Amino acid sequence: MDGTAITIIILAIAGVVTLLIFVLKGVLDQLPDLFESARKAREAWEQLTKKNDEAPRPDETEEQPPPVIPSADEEPPAAA
Repeated sequence: MDGTAITIIILAIAGVVTLLIFVLKGVLDQLPDLFESARKAREAWEQLTKKNDEAPRPDETEEQPPPVIPSADEEPPAAA
């Protein structure tokens, strides 16, 4: 092999290594977004399954009005 062939082989190997590093960097840059999306999907799934398992409860911080109980001597309102 002459010097020109060796130079071309070295440049080709360097080009392939550079391309692999560029692709690897692109994949690694996308990982945080992928993990964030996976976390949001997991939280949404947990909320969905939790919502189906539990009956909704009123918020304890909100004051609820007292229930209206008609007395026995009152008549119900007449229908129109």
